Formats: sequence, C-alpha cells, structure tokens
Amino acid sequence: MMRKYGLSIDNIIEAELVDVKGRLLNRESMGEDLFWAITGGGGASFGVVISYKINLVRVPSSVTLFKVTRTSKQNVTNVAHRWLQVADKLDNNLFIRMIINVVNTTNGEKTIRATFPSLFLGNITTLINIMDQSFPELGLQTSDCQEMNWTQSVLRYFSSPPGSPDSTLLSRIRRTVVHLKRKSDYLKKPISKQGLISIFNKMVELERVGFIFNPYGGRMAEISEFAKPFPHRAGNIAKIQYTLDWTEYGVDIANRYINLTRVLHEYMTPFVSNYPREAFLNYRDLDIGVNHNGNNSFFEGSVYGVKYFKDTNFKRLVKVKTKVDRDNFFRNEQSIPTLPSAHH
Repeated sequence: MMRKYGLSIDNIIEAELVDVKGRLLNRESMGEDLFWAITGGGGASFGVVISYKINLVRVPSSVTLFKVTRTSKQNVTNVAHRWLQVADKLDNNLFIRMIINVVNTTNGEKTIRATFPSLFLGNITTLINIMDQSFPELGLQTSDCQEMNWTQSVLRYFSSPPGSPDSTLLSRIRRTVVHLKRKSDYLKKPISKQGLISIFNKMVELERVGFIFNPYGGRMAEISEFAKPFPHRAGNIAKIQYTLDWTEYGVDIANRYINLTRVLHEYMTPFVSNYPREAFLNYRDLDIGVNHNGNNSFFEGSVYGVKYFKDTNFKRLVKVKTKVDRDNFFRNEQSIPTLPSAHH
C-alpha cells in the first residue's frame, strides 16, 4: 500500500528508545532529530528501539488481487517494457509488482518468466477499467481477479493457501529455511526493449538470479526526500531487488551464488541510478561498503551511507549520531558513523 500511504516510517507517530546512557526516551524526550533518525535511518545506530506506534490507515472492506505470468512466448519483453512506462503512474490504489525469473521450458531450455502480483484497493470492475486504459498489454481478465478482505489478501500475497485463518498472521514460525542474498538498485528512467533483451539474456546465462521490481510513484513521490532518512521518493520508477535463494550448505557454494548476484548487479550499471548509485537500507548489502569502526569510520561510512540515504540525509544522520552516541557504542558493519572530530 506504499503507493497509497507511503512507507511504515511515514506513518510512525511515536517511538520508545533506550539510549547509550540507559534512559528510556519517547518522542518528546528524545527530540525530533533523533525521532527522525530512527524512522528510516536504522534504529540500531542510535540505541535500542523498544517500540514504534504506527498510525492506522483505511482499507476498503473488499480488495482485489491478481497474479498473472507471462513468458518469452507471450511477449514478455513488450509487457515488461510497458510496465516500466506505467507502473509508477497508475492509480494510487493499484500496486503491481514485477518479478522476473529464469525458468525451464517444457523441452528443458531456459527462458524468462515475468510474474505480476498485484493488490488493488477496490473492486474487480474498477480494476479492469483501469487496466484496459493504462496497461492493456498485460491482457488482464476478470477471471484472473479475486475479491477478498484485506487480511486475506496479505495471507495470499505472502503465499498462504487460500482460506487460511486470519490467525496465521500471528504465527512466528518460518515455513522455509533457505539461504539468500539480496541486492538493490533504483530505476530512474525506463529501460529500452533492446536493454531488456540484453538483461534477460544475461539472466539466462547466470540462471539463478531473479529480479523483483517494486513500483514507486503515487504517495511515495509526494513525500519530501528529506522528511525521513529514506530519500528515494520522486523521480524513482521502481526499486529493484536482486534475489537468489539456495538450500545447499557450504561456504564455497554460498560464495559462488553471491558472486552471481554481483555479476548481474555490475551488468545493470548503465540502466540504474548513478552518482550515487542508490540502494535500499533494508537489504543490508555489505558489497556496497563496510565499516571497521576505526579511525576511518566516517569515510568508510560515507561510502554506503550516501547510497542508502543520499548526501544531505546522511550528513544529518551523522550529526544526530555524534550528538547522541559520540563514542559509537551502537555500531555494526553498516552503522551511521560519528563525525571524525568527535574523538578528539
């Protein structure tokens, strides 16, 4: 629902944090700078966040879901190309994700498959009208769509079988245990059909790495990039997530798979954001920079910090960090560093 309501961080109204001195602070006692920092800047750099209070948003009593797939035989390049043109401009009530994977055809050849899982905050009739006007290339049919309540849509979206009880959402048990690697990029301009073909060919060559494109636009483009540490707002068509999951054990196997994601990430350089090449904090991609939290910590921190937060927000986070945790007690391999002069 981010295209309708922004992110969870945009809807946080209160927080509790234990600071480096062991004090329990709320929004008022911590002040707006620190509150700003822990709503998108990674709370672990500043203290121990005990709780967040999040504003509720309205959802209709009934929502509509669809999930359709297209393969190379079904003009996947044309459909994907059109998605890049429209996904961030669609009705704010409509979120269409695009997942791209390499699959085997019936005769064992590798091919590209795009999956479009979607949530629409409204009914089927309205959705079909929007799709016929804005994205006819997908060829969405009424029979592809299902109306249900929002709770059921969450369960369905995240792969519970139809009709699972609502209480499934309270389960803390992981159903699958896999190893995984995630990377991210931001897409500022649509990729040409020729570009898509070359990317798809590269994916087939690598076999294992997939993409998930999350559409931005809507409410995401209306919120100022300085309102929260998270800066990826107007001007972004989508966030790209690189995905690779595996079940085998062993460091060598892990390194081989992780390297595949790096190869595709490198290949994507001409198509995505640059100076800085932006990234999404939640995927914690250590490939884009690591902090040893020594004398160089500010400069090491700037390498990934500017990618996650862009320059202005990163500098503001560093200021807050220096003020509330001068000795860098709360630190990790990608935490917010203090200003270099803080240690003298």
